[in-house]
Amino acid sequence: MNALDKYEVRVDEVDSLLCVGLDSDINRLPAEFNSVELPQLDFNRRIIDQTASYASAFKFNMAFYETTGAAGWQQLKNSLDYLRGHHPGALSICDAKRGDIGNSSAAYARAIFDELGFDAVTLNPYLGRDALQPFLDYKDKACIILCRSSNVGSGELQNLHVSGRPLWQAVAETVVDAWNANGNCMLVAGATFPEEMAAIRAIAGDMTLLAPGVGAQGGDIGPVLRAGLNSRGKGLIISASRSVIFAADPAAAAKATRDEVNRSRS
Repeated sequence: MNALDKYEVRVDEVDSLLCVGLDSDINRLPAEFNSVELPQLDFNRRIIDQTASYASAFKFNMAFYETTGAAGWQQLKNSLDYLRGHHPGALSICDAKRGDIGNSSAAYARAIFDELGFDAVTLNPYLGRDALQPFLDYKDKACIILCRSSNVGSGELQNLHVSGRPLWQAVAETVVDAWNANGNCMLVAGATFPEEMAAIRAIAGDMTLLAPGVGAQGGDIGPVLRAGLNSRGKGLIISASRSVIFAADPAAAAKATRDEVNRSRS
């Protein structure tokens, strides 16, 4: 089973399009984790166990582990091992936004897919196909390529016109028409820009879209679903991070988000 099939199966198993983002910022962890030896790992284990019943995917933002050095890298790997061991059906996403010249990308791909064992990774298309080819060659893994990101300043470059259409549209068309030979591509379409998401859906067909920006960034679930669901009523990975993991009750927050999505889906 490849990563995309794994996600489809999980969506049906738990009736959810929710992805919990493990943005486990060491400076924001609850005070009770200040005195433990492996705070990010212990925090992640708790969040995973509390939210896994309502989530089809977990997304690990590399920045929050790299900032704590070797200890952070080890806690990232141990957290991923814990997820695989206790909830093996959930899709694991490495939010790294990688993209470099070929030999560097090959090393990044080995680190993320072989050493750490992630199912999927976010990628930056700016350097072109040859930069992403080492990732694309992993046929059983998912390559989630930045298209229209959720941040406020994304339009500074992404809205620039290329041959009469915005750059994000050119990226979507290129991924769909040229880079998806192995059927393992997804696109990032920010929940904060539902009109653009609808245009991306029209280009991408039934391809799965990662939709960050729900919750703390202000993305509205209703418009996102109307814009982004595919012909099977799926095709979205709706990512919520801070609004879930730093909630007073993460399980309740995850369930509430999952249920809100499902009400809109129906």
